[in-house]
Parts: sequence; C-alpha cells; structure tokens
Amino acid sequence: MRGETAVVLGGSVAGLCAAGVLARHFDEVIVLERDQLPPDAKHRRGVPQSKHPHFLLNSGRRAIGEIFPGFEEALIAAGGLHLMPSMDAAYCESGGWAPRKSGSMTMVYSSRVLIERVLRDKVRELPAVEVREGVTVTGLRTSGGGTERGRVVGVDYRVDDTPGRLAADMVVDALGRGSSVADWLVEAGWSAPPEKTLDARVTYTSRWYDLPPAGRRPESWWWKHLVVTPTQDAGDHPEEHEFLSNFFPIEGDRAIVCMGAWGIRMPRDADAFEKAVDRVRAAAFGRATRACTPTSEVHLTRSTGNKWRRYDLLERPPLGLVCIGDSICAFNPFYAQGMSSAARSALVLAELLHDHTVLDLAFYRDFLARQKKSLDVPWMLAMARDQAYDFATGSEIVAPWRRRLAARLSWPVFNAINATSREDAYVERTFAEVFNLDRSLRDMATDPRFWFGILRYRIRQRLGRTVVPGGFDDQQDPPGTDYTDYTGFANRTDRTGPGGAGASPSAEADLVHD
Repeated sequence: MRGETAVVLGGSVAGLCAAGVLARHFDEVIVLERDQLPPDAKHRRGVPQSKHPHFLLNSGRRAIGEIFPGFEEALIAAGGLHLMPSMDAAYCESGGWAPRKSGSMTMVYSSRVLIERVLRDKVRELPAVEVREGVTVTGLRTSGGGTERGRVVGVDYRVDDTPGRLAADMVVDALGRGSSVADWLVEAGWSAPPEKTLDARVTYTSRWYDLPPAGRRPESWWWKHLVVTPTQDAGDHPEEHEFLSNFFPIEGDRAIVCMGAWGIRMPRDADAFEKAVDRVRAAAFGRATRACTPTSEVHLTRSTGNKWRRYDLLERPPLGLVCIGDSICAFNPFYAQGMSSAARSALVLAELLHDHTVLDLAFYRDFLARQKKSLDVPWMLAMARDQAYDFATGSEIVAPWRRRLAARLSWPVFNAINATSREDAYVERTFAEVFNLDRSLRDMATDPRFWFGILRYRIRQRLGRTVVPGGFDDQQDPPGTDYTDYTGFANRTDRTGPGGAGASPSAEADLVHD
C-alpha cells in the first residue's frame, strides 16, 4: 500500500477512474461528490454536458477497461451500441455522401449518463472505495505551502451547513473546468500554474429524440449515425451549412441530435432548433430528425474553450496532489477528447503508483511529466483546428499568416486523408490511431509512408484510376452500397475509373497486405 487514505474530489468520469486506480494502493478511497448520484442513467446538475453526445475514443475504452475489467461488456449489456463507423454511419463530406465500407475502427455509442452509471456500478464493487454524496469541497488542508516539501494533507468540506475535514495521503482534483484547487493552492503559498488557453467561440446545441419503432423506419435507414460536416463553399449559403451536425445513436432506441459551429449563434428553443435541422445542407438530416419524436428541451453549451493548467511547469509542485480530467486540461468538447484523456491520465497514475514505492517529489514530478506527454496528443489536435479562426482568443493564438495557412489547408488535407483512406489501409489506420489518441498528430505529420499514400492516391485520382466512388448527392439519402470489396490499388490495366467496368472486388488483397 502507498498510503492509508486517498480523497477524490468529484464523482464524474475522471474521479471514478481515479478511484478505481487508487483502490489498489490505498486502504481507503473516499470520493466526495456534490450531487446526489442517481441510481440509474439520469442527468444531474454537476454534469450539464451529459445532455450532449459523447464519444468514448478507443484509447479511452482501453484505459477504462484496464482500470475496470469488463467495463465495455457491461456498457454494451446496458444498451451501448458497438458499431463500426465506416459501415454504420453515413458521412456527408465536402463533396457529398462518402462511400460505405469496412474500416479498422469500432466505437461504443451511448449517452454520457449511461457511461457514468456503468462506472459507478464498477466502483461500488470495490470494497476500499466509499462515495459520499451531497458534499461540497470548500478548501485544501496543506503544510509548507510553496516550499520544496509543501504538501496537500487533506480537504475541508461542507454537508449542508455542517463543516468537516478529512486527512489524506493523496488528494485527486477531478472537479472539472470550474475547479478552485489552483486558487486554494495560491492562498496556501504556491505559485499559480501557468495556463495555456484558446477559445474559438464554439457553441453547440442538442435535443434528445425517440426513434420510430423498428418496423416503421424508412427503408433508407441502413445507418445508425449521421454526420454532416460544414460546407466548404465560399459562396452565399444559409449559416446552417456551416454547422457540424450529428444524429448520434444512444441506448434505448434513442438519438441525440446535435448541431454546432465556430462563431455562430445557435438555436436555443425548440422552434428554432426544428427549423435549423431542416436547413442543414444534407437533406436527410432534417428528414431523419422530423421522423423522430422529441423527448427533451433544447440544451445549449458555450463553455468550450481549451484550457491547460501547467502544473508540470511549477518549480515546486504541491506534493500529495494529482489533477485529472478537465481540472488540469479541458478541451473544446466538439473534439470528443475529454473522457478519454481523463481515463488516460488515470492510467498514467496507475503506472506510477506501481513503479514508485514512496510518494515523494520524484513521484509527483514523474507523474506530471508523463501526464504532460499524454495530454500533448489531444492538445495538439485541438490547437490544429481552433487556431485557424480569426476570432479565437487566448494565449495560444498564432500569427495571422499561420491562421490563414491553417484555415486554407485544414479542410483540403482532411478531405485528402478521407478520400485516400477509402483505398489505402495504412492511411486509414494511421488516421484512426490519431483520431483515437493512440498516435500523435506530430507522428502522422512526419510519417513518409502516410504522405506517400496520399500523394499516390491523388496521382491515381488525376489519372482516373481510383476504385471507390464518392461525392454522392447530399440532397438524396446516403447510399447503402457496401464498397468494401472494391477497395484496392488501381495498379492493373483493367481499371477504368471510379466504380467503372473492371473495378474488380479481388483488388482488396492489394490493399489489406500493403
């Protein structure tokens, strides 16, 4: 054991993952949660973002699975949907609907509230963990604040009007974006951690729907998930064409319809929301939404800025304190990185607790260094997109020429990657690894094989020798044809063009073994 008592501040995904790790190394783990936690998958005040879609990326799935064996199976048993996006989702890209085909990536779709409920069930199985509800944390107990041996030794809290305190060998801050821990540390004598910030004024709005009964759904609904990306047309068009829109499937034959954009006011009420879905540039999005029954109000979120509290840069980091999740690094939620990044940080903590026998300065410096390396991966992805906007604010804004370059290149590069991924397994796998935080954007950007694949595809495209068609009419329903058997390199003389005569299904072997 590394200590007697660990205290976790907050019982959301980050806090529950931390509790699962600490339970292996401390005699008791006490989770302090302000809300009264529902026994079922229900919304609560402390997690307002639960009303929006949440992706659990593959790296997050694996991390949670290592902390809580059987988590994914339990999530699916509770109603989560195990899908392959390239086969089960319809994507409307810049030129229209993308072709449907098998890919290397699978995902589990569910609501955020179901993920938390399954995690709570897993935590309740741990005898060392006690979750105390209705507890408001009011401060830290410290000694030697700001000195080399300065340490967090406990917390102050309040239950209704009754104050209390807890001694702790380790305190984990999982209080989210609004955490006051950094302020409490300054009051106790530590320097404030430097902050990296960038706010690209993203706003998104969601509404929950019941799907039609299975026997009454349109025949064209082969898909489970609809995605419509923003237009790249510089001409006149409705502002709804600038939306990134999701018809996101969750448990219980339901969907969350979500629309968001950078720097645009989003609909706040039901009437405006319903009108907006009809003006999204792919007509199927509005038709699908109108075929469903709304079951909630419209939920709007503006708290989407990226913020990284750099505790790793402190000359004297506080001993006895670990920060996980949004309390240390909060991302633009549109990029679906929060839960997975929190679970990855919890796994870093697990590795360090295994490697170190003493919770000394070396332990905390090592943890901060490894956590920083883990957070670099999603942070670079978030910056690559949000730095492209002139109206973005914060410490991480870049020179005008870099903004223009990012704005000019981001979508064409994304389009080229998507198109190449239809026929190049290496490019498809690499981009999936980056999307799922298993590989860094820097690694991808410096990978010669990756860029060779894209260049080769573009040359074949110009020569009319690509195999898989794309750009299907976005005013029609997304085509359900499975093009998996048509993927391959068009390096034979019998290939005549996209989907034309001679596009042999046997070409798949050329791709799979590349």
